[in-house]
Amino acid sequence: MDKWEFYQDNRKEWRWRRTSSNGVVVGASSEGFSTRAACVENARRNGYTGN
Repeated sequence: MDKWEFYQDNRKEWRWRRTSSNGVVVGASSEGFSTRAACVENARRNGYTGN
């Protein structure tokens, strides 16, 4: 099962990262978002199904 991580970068923009069970990053946001909600919505369009 993949792990999804939501975090703020150095510019305080929200980003997401998807990591496989063996630790390899298999997806990441290509842009930063001003709110966490906007970041999560973008992740949903890319396969995220969590809360």
